[in-house]
Amino acid sequence: MFKIFSSLRKEVLLLFNDKVGLALMFLMPLLLVFIITIIQDGAYKVVNENKIPILAVNHDSGKEGRKLLALLAGSGLFELDTLNTLPQEALKSELLAKGKMIALYIPKTFSAGLESNAGEVSNILMKDLGLDYDSDSTESSPMPSLTFYHDPVLQENYSYSVRGIIQSYMSVIENSLMIERMYAAMDLSGKEDVLKDKMMNNRVNIKQVIASNSNSMAVPNSTQHNVPAWTIFAMFFMVVSLGSNIVKERMSGSFLRLKTMPTTFMLVMFSKMAVYVAVAVVQVALTFSMGILVLPRLDLPELTIPSNIPAFAAVVFASSMAAVSYALMIGAFARTQEQANGFGAISIIIFGAIGGILVPTFVMPSYIQVLGSFSPLHWCLEGFYILFLKGGSWPELRPVILFLGVFILICQLCTYFKLRIEKII
Repeated sequence: MFKIFSSLRKEVLLLFNDKVGLALMFLMPLLLVFIITIIQDGAYKVVNENKIPILAVNHDSGKEGRKLLALLAGSGLFELDTLNTLPQEALKSELLAKGKMIALYIPKTFSAGLESNAGEVSNILMKDLGLDYDSDSTESSPMPSLTFYHDPVLQENYSYSVRGIIQSYMSVIENSLMIERMYAAMDLSGKEDVLKDKMMNNRVNIKQVIASNSNSMAVPNSTQHNVPAWTIFAMFFMVVSLGSNIVKERMSGSFLRLKTMPTTFMLVMFSKMAVYVAVAVVQVALTFSMGILVLPRLDLPELTIPSNIPAFAAVVFASSMAAVSYALMIGAFARTQEQANGFGAISIIIFGAIGGILVPTFVMPSYIQVLGSFSPLHWCLEGFYILFLKGGSWPELRPVILFLGVFILICQLCTYFKLRIEKII
């Protein structure tokens, strides 16, 4: 028991003497979670919560232009800034000057063109039904066109979505006009409201369901991504501290001197792993506490701990062991502390980049996603995603635990055989 205590005490003293390593393992993740969550939360809100600012210029002399703007404003999706006195030629410069991303121009002939088109459609229908109609009642006008302006930095899929929304409201206006014209042609004016309401409201309802194996309807947000992601990143960055300590002990002959003492080398390695696994657990406790207690005070989403506590503990332990095992392997193979620090830090950044820590993997090219499946950070993050967003069932966690278990075993075996070849053990 005394040997275990002495070995653990030595590792703790080495850890506390490494001020840079402590800063990287504890201060860095807190700052990253704080800064990146604030930045990404703005992006999440732009897509999910904020209204779309749009500059609207209505030169229409009829009522349909006003009706379109009223529908857009009533949808709750747009924040309209109406400037009807602005000429079309100045719309581009005004759009950029006001900092808007989107502008909509409604021409003078908008209402007249819609009414003419609706009249033509109703006349065709009346003719096909063999009913009498006044073919001269509607003057033919060309179909109007709206002009959609957008900032060149706006992504094409975003502008396409906005155009789709506007087009859907245009369909509402066009159908309403067509029904009015048909009833007027049949001398039934004033009786079309029931049919219009039926057609406008009798639509297929689309239910949105979040795919999860739990009863929780957790919606993905910036906190649920950044808190576990940067915690995992900090876990693996312990390679700077643990890896360099192992190199230092190898180069100084400490491992060889341990062979002359009444203890085993496995006890030494066990002490290192125990101390740094405890460090990883403390990292999780600190960053997750920040997500629960601090971030909500900054008007950011609160982190919710998964209900499956055993599965949560298993993912934390597997991630911690993967980080410690990788650091041990780097320390065993590196010849100098500079090599351990440099290669270890760069490899973790690469693993994080392809593993989904920096950006989600679904936005990456397919071949990068394949490479990312070999990143231990990807599987650690996938484990937390399963816990937070999918209910955290054990069958879903099986691939995560399996990959991390194989990764831990490979790292431990590489460390053992490398030290064995050097006759350190």
